[in-house]
Amino acid sequence: MRSFARRLRFALRLFLPKTCSLRACACADYNNMATIQTSEGMDPDRDRDTAPILGGDGGHRRREQVRNQFLATFVSTLGPLAFGMVLGYSSPALPDLKKETGAVHMDSYHGSWFGSLSAIGAMFGGPLGGWCIEALGRKTSLMTAVLPFTGGWLILAYAQNLAMLYVGRLLTGIAAGMTSLTVPVYVAEISSPRLRGLLGASFQLMVTIGILLVYVFGNFLHWRWLAVVCLIPAVILIIAMAFMPETPRWLLAKGRRPAAVTSLLWLRGPDVDVEDECADIESNLQQQETMSWREFTQPSLLKPFAIGMALMFFQQFSGINAVIFYSVSILEDAGIDGHTGAIIVGAVQVVATFVSCLLMDKMGRRVLLIVAGTGMAITSITFGLYFQLEQNNSHNSTLTAPTATPAPAPDLSWLSLTSMIVYIIAFSLGWGPIPWLMMSEIFPSRARGTASGIATLFNWFGAFIVTKEFDDMVAAFTEQGAFWFFAGICALGVVFVCLIVPETKNVSLEEIEAYFEGKGNPRKAMQTSPFSSPPGEET
Repeated sequence: MRSFARRLRFALRLFLPKTCSLRACACADYNNMATIQTSEGMDPDRDRDTAPILGGDGGHRRREQVRNQFLATFVSTLGPLAFGMVLGYSSPALPDLKKETGAVHMDSYHGSWFGSLSAIGAMFGGPLGGWCIEALGRKTSLMTAVLPFTGGWLILAYAQNLAMLYVGRLLTGIAAGMTSLTVPVYVAEISSPRLRGLLGASFQLMVTIGILLVYVFGNFLHWRWLAVVCLIPAVILIIAMAFMPETPRWLLAKGRRPAAVTSLLWLRGPDVDVEDECADIESNLQQQETMSWREFTQPSLLKPFAIGMALMFFQQFSGINAVIFYSVSILEDAGIDGHTGAIIVGAVQVVATFVSCLLMDKMGRRVLLIVAGTGMAITSITFGLYFQLEQNNSHNSTLTAPTATPAPAPDLSWLSLTSMIVYIIAFSLGWGPIPWLMMSEIFPSRARGTASGIATLFNWFGAFIVTKEFDDMVAAFTEQGAFWFFAGICALGVVFVCLIVPETKNVSLEEIEAYFEGKGNPRKAMQTSPFSSPPGEET
C-alpha cells in the first residue's frame, strides 16, 4: 500500500504541472514568495539563497525541470519547420509549373525569379521581425508571422497567373524572414544556459526537416496541394503558441515582473527559486540605456554586431547553395534519380543537424565551427579538383585522332559524391545552425531586435546574391574556380573563429553582455580558446 502511495505521489508530481495553466501553476507560489521577501527583518538580496524554495520542500533546492523548456521550444520551432518548407517548395514545384499550360506556365527565366523571390521577401521580413519582437514581444511576433505564411500559401494554392505566384512567394518569404529572427531570440531567452545550445540548434534542425518534408510530399503531390500541406505547420503554430509563455526578459524589460516570474516558474518548474535569475536580468536591464543608432559605435555593441554579421557572411558565401545546386546532377552521375537524390540530400542534412544539436553544449560553438569550416574548405578544394579533372578528360578526348579508339575516361563520380556528402555533413554540424544561435546569444538585450533584424537582412541578401549570380560566377571563373573561391572563404571563416569568436557554451546571456562590456574576468565568463582549460584548472 505504501509503495502504491509513493508511486501515485510521483505520478501526480510528474504529470500534474502539464494540466495546469501557466498562471495557475505559479500565482500562489509567487504571492507566497512576495510575502516572504517583504517579511520584517529579511533582506531579499542577502537571504535569497537561504529562503524556502517555492512550493515548500524543507528549504532544499529542487532540480530544475526541463520538460516545459523543450515543449515551448518545440512549439516555437514549428515556425522554422514552415520556413524550411518555403525554402524547399520551389524544387518540386518548378518542374510541374514548367509543364503547365496557360497563365501559370513558367520558363527558366521566370523560374529563377520564383525561386529567389522568397529571399527578397525575407530581406524585408527580418527588419520587420526585429521591430515586432521589441514592440509586441517575442511570442506575439511569432504568432504574427503566421499571417503572411497563411496568405502566401493560400495565394500559391489558388494562383491563376504568374503575378499571384510571385506574390505568394514574396509573402511566404516575409514570414520566413520574421521567423528566422524571432525563433532564435525566443528560444535563447527561455532556455537555461546548460540547454541553450541544444535547444537553439533545434532551429536549424526543424528547417532541414521542413525541406525534407517538402521533397517527400513533392514526389506525389501537385504543386497546388503541396502549398496546402505547407500551410499546416503555420496553423498549428498559431494555435499552440497561444498556450506558451512570453520570454521573461521581454516581460521584465516592460516592467511586468509578476508575469515574468510566472513565466520563469512555468519554464524552470514550480519548485525552483527563480528570484536569482530574475534579479540578474533586472540588474542587467537597469544598467542599459535606451537604444540609439550611436550605440553601434560603442565597442560593447560594435564587436558582437561585427561578429554576428561576419558569421552570416561566412554562412552564405561558404558555397552551400552551390553544392545544393549541383547535388542533383552529382547524384544522377552516381545512378540516382533526381527526386530520390533530393530526398537523400535532405535526409543527410537532418541527421547531421540532429547530431549538431547533441554536440552543441558538449563540444561548444567554436570547436564545431572550426571543425566544420575545415571540412568544408577541404571538400570545396576536392570539388574544384573534380571539375578540373573532368575538364581535362573532356579536353583530352577532343584531341584524340578520329580514327583512334578513345581511352575510357576514369569515373570520377565517387569524388564528387564523397565531397558533396562530407560538405553537407560539415555545414550541418557547424555553419548551418551556429550563426543563427550565436546571433540570439551575443547581441545585448537593448539592441537584440535592431541588430538581429540587420543581421537577418544581410543573411538573406547574401542568399539572394549567391543564388542569383552563381551562374555568372561560374561563367567568369569556371566551376573549379568558383569552388576554390568558396574554399578560401571557408578557410577565412576558420581563422576568424579562432581569433575573434568567443565561446558561449554554458554561459548566461547576462554574462555574455558583461564580457563584451569588459566587465569582470572575460576569460572566466567565456573561454576565448576552444582548447583551453576551464577557469581555475590551468596547469
